[in-house]
Amino acid sequence: MIVVTGGAGFIGSALIWALNDRGRDDILVVDRLGTTDQWRNLVGLRFADYMDKAAFIDELEAGRFGETIEAILHMGACSSTTEADADYLMANNYGYTARIATWRASHPACRLVYASSAATYGNGGQGYADDESRLDALRPLNMYGFSKHCFDLRARREGWLKAIVGLKYFNVFGPNEDHKGAMRSVINKAYPDVRDTGRIALFKSHRADYAHGEQRRDFIYVKDAAAMTLFFLERPDINGLFNIGTGKARSWNAVARSLFTATGQAGTIDYIDMPTELRGKYQYYTCADTAKLEAAGAPGAVYSLEAAVADYVTNYLATASHLTPE
Repeated sequence: MIVVTGGAGFIGSALIWALNDRGRDDILVVDRLGTTDQWRNLVGLRFADYMDKAAFIDELEAGRFGETIEAILHMGACSSTTEADADYLMANNYGYTARIATWRASHPACRLVYASSAATYGNGGQGYADDESRLDALRPLNMYGFSKHCFDLRARREGWLKAIVGLKYFNVFGPNEDHKGAMRSVINKAYPDVRDTGRIALFKSHRADYAHGEQRRDFIYVKDAAAMTLFFLERPDINGLFNIGTGKARSWNAVARSLFTATGQAGTIDYIDMPTELRGKYQYYTCADTAKLEAAGAPGAVYSLEAAVADYVTNYLATASHLTPE
């Protein structure tokens, strides 16, 4: 059995979709649905059972699963970069992950792949190399990134990284992110306006070295992120921290142009002031160093930004569809 925590969430549900396409449905979905619409991500997916996250960790530690768990894909976390409750983030993103990793240490046959984040790199001043020896130099810009960074440090200190994998996801976008509210991608949020009016709003740059809309990110389509993640599930001999990105930084202007093309609009970009509270926490540039990923033999990104946006718009946003296995 494969456990996917955060299984109703964005990347978690995409992993279930990818596992289904590979013929796997012996999957335990672990999550907390609350009052969101993320349950819609599970409609059409094949899995054996669902369990609340609190019940799961209690039963895991009580030994009630025996040796039935082949792997845990731990994607469950609060991913809001604006979440202000530090205690909640530490309990959810650090403490819960540590409990799973502690259990796994006494069950070495179980494969553990967990979600870290590119937010751990902060402003990128120390680069974007997924090198465990350089963790101490990283300075996350928000509490979300710090909570993820704390676990990466713990995993290195305990020696867990010699036997598990932590994946630093960069800017993942694509189907099944509808429930994420303010944390949805700009592509998802802007699509209705671009479709209906041909206009998109992007943040102005507040740095002289970046023109408006030329702030850059490593955007990776969720289908590519899922394929890279499952590579590590299938290769238990490869462990440590790895970036999950394309290795290419693209501008927000390029995102806007891709969205205009996908919707058949000539398009107009409106540059708006960035909220004051975000300016000190904003990343102007991110780009995954993929050398370690490539050396491990992991698949590279199949979708370019333009192809990914086209697939997302045509097959999901325009039809209000979710990922569904063939």
